[in-house]
Amino acid sequence: MMTSKARFLAALSLQKTDCLPVTTHHLMTSYLDKYENGLSMDGFFDKYGMDPIRWLVPHTFDATKGDYFDPTQSDPGFMGSRRIVSDNWRISSQELPSGDYRAIRHTIHTPGGDLSIVLESNEHTTWVTEHLLKNKKDIELVAKYATAPLCDVAAVNAAADEYGERGMIRGHICCFEFSGQPGCWQDACCLYGTEYMIMACYDDPEWVHELLVILQKRKMIFIDSLKGAKYDLLELGGGDGCLSLISPDLFNEFVAPYDAPLIQHIHDAGQKITYHLCGKKMGILSDVAAMKPDAIETFTPEGMGGDVDLKAAKKNVGDTCAMIGGFDQFHFFTGCTEQQTRAEVRRCFEATNGIGYILCPSDHFFEAEEKLLYAFADEARKCH
Repeated sequence: MMTSKARFLAALSLQKTDCLPVTTHHLMTSYLDKYENGLSMDGFFDKYGMDPIRWLVPHTFDATKGDYFDPTQSDPGFMGSRRIVSDNWRISSQELPSGDYRAIRHTIHTPGGDLSIVLESNEHTTWVTEHLLKNKKDIELVAKYATAPLCDVAAVNAAADEYGERGMIRGHICCFEFSGQPGCWQDACCLYGTEYMIMACYDDPEWVHELLVILQKRKMIFIDSLKGAKYDLLELGGGDGCLSLISPDLFNEFVAPYDAPLIQHIHDAGQKITYHLCGKKMGILSDVAAMKPDAIETFTPEGMGGDVDLKAAKKNVGDTCAMIGGFDQFHFFTGCTEQQTRAEVRRCFEATNGIGYILCPSDHFFEAEEKLLYAFADEARKCH
């Protein structure tokens, strides 16, 4: 029997595994609290017999540049990603009167002026109601004053040594403060608004390219700091780059040219990378594979609002990279029989031949039936 870590690494290297690796996308704390009595993530994986993932992105700073941890941040950020500030990039936060959701305005103070963003949250997630970039000149403040986090290699390695063969250590390339995702285009959409970014591609493409270069440089600094970190897999990309939102032409002009060099840089740092692209992507799957990631996710099926045919996707990707996802959690974690859930697992297994494939829901899930989670994991163990 392979350990979970060995099973994951074999799949990522396109090698045969003893059984189908089976895991989940990020586990939602709201789900664990409501349906699992506050069970820990590791406890969840143990309970259902899945292959565990430990997610972490601990940050540190370059003191020679005058950077330091944000003293106003009371709790570690998402997966331990502490905010990095300087005397020229200070942050203050104010809770706002709101209705159903908690609302916070974060203001970044720079010598050239202030930038602000408003976030609202519920028990499941956080979203932007006022974007950081209000006008095109705001990127000049980002370019001149924004800090860049570094990977806390010691913290990653301590976690990896403690986790051992138990499972995979995953993280992601740094996002922007407060709201963002690993890819350059995705970060830009979170900062300026997806619709506004798309319109700017036609109205002012030079400005879009300028913003993407600024964000790419910041990510390059983070990637340079990854050398020696014992990650098993890192994540890049984001759903705003999928064909549910943009065209193949926009992907190949504004997404791939900025994320592909990051992938090469990540490989130069000795790390593996998965390109995350939820939503529709069959029309650009070859373009994504040409960026040479080690894996692609999430292969969202039609039943989840995507367009992925797993068998066709496997034929397209071939032996170039691994595949993660493809399972329809909306229809097969609730409201069906155990036999139907098992059949969905088998469909995924047979479509991919089980080589270079990690069975995983195609996104988060917010509710699930216990018996179906057991069936999901148990059937995967029977796939050889």
